[in-house]
Amino acid sequence: MMLSSLELALALLAASVFAVVGLRTLRLPPLVAYIAVGVLLGPHATNVAGEPEAVHHAGEIGVVFLMFSLGLEFNLAKLVSMRRLVFGLGAAQVGVTMAFTLALFLLLPGSLVAGVMGVSVDWKVALILGGTVAMSSTAMVIKLLSEKRELETEHGRRVFSVLLFQDIAVIPLLILIPALATGGDAWMGAVGIAAIKAVVLLVLLLRFGPPLMKRWFNIVARQRSHELFTLNVLLATLLFAWLTDKAGLSMALGAFVAGMLISETEYRYQVEEDIKPFRDVLLGLFFVAIGTKLNLRVVAEAWPPVLLFMTVPVLFKFGLVLLLVRAFGAGAGVAIRAGVWLAQAGEFGFVLLALGSSSGLIPDPVMQPVLAAMLLSMIASPLLIEQANRIALRLSSQEWLQRSLQLQSIASRSLAREKHIIVCGYGRCGQALAHIFEAEKLPFIALDLDPDRVQAAAAAGEPVVFGDSARRETLLAAGLHRASALAITFDDTPTALRILHLVRDLAPRLPVLVRTAHEVDIDRLRAAGATEVVPEIVEGSLMLASHALALVGVPLSRVLRRVQKVRESRYALLQGFFHGADDSPQDDIEAAHTHLRAVTVTEGSGAIGKQLLELDLAGARITTLVRKSTRSVDPPGEMRVVFGDTLVLSGTLEQVGTAEASLLRA
Repeated sequence: MMLSSLELALALLAASVFAVVGLRTLRLPPLVAYIAVGVLLGPHATNVAGEPEAVHHAGEIGVVFLMFSLGLEFNLAKLVSMRRLVFGLGAAQVGVTMAFTLALFLLLPGSLVAGVMGVSVDWKVALILGGTVAMSSTAMVIKLLSEKRELETEHGRRVFSVLLFQDIAVIPLLILIPALATGGDAWMGAVGIAAIKAVVLLVLLLRFGPPLMKRWFNIVARQRSHELFTLNVLLATLLFAWLTDKAGLSMALGAFVAGMLISETEYRYQVEEDIKPFRDVLLGLFFVAIGTKLNLRVVAEAWPPVLLFMTVPVLFKFGLVLLLVRAFGAGAGVAIRAGVWLAQAGEFGFVLLALGSSSGLIPDPVMQPVLAAMLLSMIASPLLIEQANRIALRLSSQEWLQRSLQLQSIASRSLAREKHIIVCGYGRCGQALAHIFEAEKLPFIALDLDPDRVQAAAAAGEPVVFGDSARRETLLAAGLHRASALAITFDDTPTALRILHLVRDLAPRLPVLVRTAHEVDIDRLRAAGATEVVPEIVEGSLMLASHALALVGVPLSRVLRRVQKVRESRYALLQGFFHGADDSPQDDIEAAHTHLRAVTVTEGSGAIGKQLLELDLAGARITTLVRKSTRSVDPPGEMRVVFGDTLVLSGTLEQVGTAEASLLRA
């Protein structure tokens, strides 16, 4: 029976919604649900609309928007700062995986390969399979790292670096695979021509594109029309994809370049928000189209190869990443965690596999078991990642030692404290809270998982240590039984609920304060044991109340008495914050925002011997001076600087940068 376009759209939407809801309850990524929808519709499902390639064409546009989003996130400064891990560890992982896969297929006897794969495999197929195996799921892994607050941990940084290089490596593979489809010995010429086209096109676009793109987006933005802005984003994405397609290259390459050009403008974040709905829906159609290629009957008949293709790549990637991370100087526990996080297949693997199939390089007997194996590895990956810490502890004796040293460091900072406050999270809110405690001379200890922030704040003499507050042993080491209160300062309800469960189990009478941005979570947090939940909306309400009182005729003195004392006592202490890697990127470009920076006076500095009031600080001011573990808040201007002093500067980003350069100048 032939379905109309509307009926097909309804069938796809209904199946996708039910599949995503069902798999989300099992904590599986949505892309698995989309693939499952395609599998249920069957390998010939796209024919029901009378246009066999309709879903596949929509799916290709989804890949275009995926690559566009990747271009938006392509930050050259971040790439340079992480170049050792990205181009060292990441390049090694992709290169070794592809080389090993290629060598394995070429060195094994042809009869053995044909017996396992169902057909003979040449080097072109082996190369595509190598690139497919090398990829891990960027979307799923980054999301899980963020949810678990592990993005800035040691293993999180290494995992992110490898994923970043994998995303970059997709670009040349998208150029190479269509060129390999050229018959006979002409593939070398096709690859060369494709490379020349890519270089010329990229040089032209990157040389002349940025000023033109910025000027055009300025014109569109001045029209103050959200619909026009969104249409312009779609136009730019599809136009660049069309240009590369007409040049005989991949549409995804053009979309990537368009994203790169827009990422250099001030409209990057607005564009990212506008494009997200189109990207997610069309990318879902791409994975539906991938699922329709999977023939369950063929897979059922070839289940031994499916299991083989699932387990061997997962075990190989786990072992390879473990060895490479160890070779780059990390501990065994970090290496094991990174291996577990990167062992699964990825969405770009599906992209490469689909491109190889559409180019006629991947035969169907190879496509079916490989596709099924990749799907199974992605389904199993969240379950394995959930056990990453246990696997690390079981396999590495060094992990036990490092964990005990970390706990010892936390315990050593908390042993001298009684009736102290444990601050979970040392971001903006945590630091503001800590400054108030310090002004009131209340003892506290802060736990945070951002090593950059911990290092900066600790250098300024603040009692903050690296530790996961959602772990039982970390809370005990922080002196939970001796504490007078605990404050959860980050807006992460699932993690807050885990901490509340631990606190209620270990110290049921301890008062716990929780911050939240969502009123709907207040009852859940209170039911879990929170003494008080402070919604961020309260602060906005106070400001609104003060203006409303003034507008309706309440004397200004009464309004100020209601609000001003609280505001003055609170915000006089909020003199900025130490930046961490997980702070919003928008904050880094707000030049007028108040920043803190800890600067240690080095030998030979011209500031040595000078009084604080004599220093040229370019408008910044010194809030704290740390000398031999003695911390002086608001030090007197008559104090003289000595070698080894740590000065905490407060001011705009430009002011503290100029002041730091002045302090360290000989």
